Amino acid sequence: MKPKNALKGLDCRKIIYYRQGVNKKMKSLKGFIFDLDGVITDTAEYHYLGWKRLAKEEQMEFDRKFNDKFRGVSRMRCLDMLLKENNREVTPQERKEMAERKNSYYREYLKTISKDNLLSGIEEILKDLKQRGYKLAIASASKNTKIVLDKLDIRNYFDTVSDGYSVKNTKPAPDLFLHTAEKLNLKPKECVVFEDAKAGIDAAIKANMLSVGIGPTERVGHADFRYDQVSDIDLEEIIN
Repeated sequence: MKPKNALKGLDCRKIIYYRQGVNKKMKSLKGFIFDLDGVITDTAEYHYLGWKRLAKEEQMEFDRKFNDKFRGVSRMRCLDMLLKENNREVTPQERKEMAERKNSYYREYLKTISKDNLLSGIEEILKDLKQRGYKLAIASASKNTKIVLDKLDIRNYFDTVSDGYSVKNTKPAPDLFLHTAEKLNLKPKECVVFEDAKAGIDAAIKANMLSVGIGPTERVGHADFRYDQVSDIDLEEIIN
């Protein structure tokens, strides 16, 4: 649910307007859009290991704290952040090669992923929404999205899949979610977005979609609803 401290400092009139705004969005819901990493499964450790391996080879500093900044961010943007942090300048060709190398490490680690790696409760949510007749989609910045979905054996739940190849401007720009809504033949206000990253919630808000944050308040507390983990999600609260 929306964290209590999100309403601190607002007068009663503003709180009423806030509630009315959320309720208005909820009445017309027709589609649910899910981020992949951190919502459907968690391959964050594989990403971390891939970046760590690349950084070590390139003699760059990299740790878990800095890795947290990569959540919800595209691969090329992550690489640019890493290079900037280490005051490294590279040619366009070197930049491309480094990104591809990191991705090869990540895909190597992905070979071990299976349906057992689904986050607790997510398949039940997908089944429930499908049975109610809602349209479902994936919208992830990852260019490995379809590979991961096939490994997890859940691609059949989704009416469409948008990934890192779908749009030029990724999160926090709203482009990926707007693109996904268009593929679902839905208006933005008819869509709900499930995200675990600040950039993802920012993108959902910019897209004028109802947002559900998975994670701590300091990261996704600005979402319309927030839950600590996927298994805590209350669909009745969101829909009704």
